[in-house]
Amino acid sequence: MKTILLIEDNPQNRYLVEFLLKQRGYNVLHAETGLQGLELAAIARPDLILLDIQLPGMDGYAVAHALKSDPQLNAIPIVAVTSYAMVGDREKCLAAGAEGYIEKPIDPESFGDEVERFFPTTPGDVAP
Repeated sequence: MKTILLIEDNPQNRYLVEFLLKQRGYNVLHAETGLQGLELAAIARPDLILLDIQLPGMDGYAVAHALKSDPQLNAIPIVAVTSYAMVGDREKCLAAGAEGYIEKPIDPESFGDEVERFFPTTPGDVAP
């Protein structure tokens, strides 16, 4: 079973994302702050990280940069899931280290498929 770490401070967003991903058979861990997310990533080594950008204290850009600077964690794909949808925001997320970008509000119909596009594929890899 693949594990996804969700770093998101909004309880309603955490609930929705966790609900949608658990329906697809994923193990979902969550952290409410960037620092908690970094600590949990180091312990759990998830297969994918979904990262809100607007976090209290340490923002998502700093979290992404810290993850990509850590040799133990830098191979884990990061997908920014954010309401930042202005011109240049996607590029700023990618420049910080995210491999992908999903705008909020998320679309429950397509969210799972969007997330699955960012899992690394290896020969013989099977869906969750």
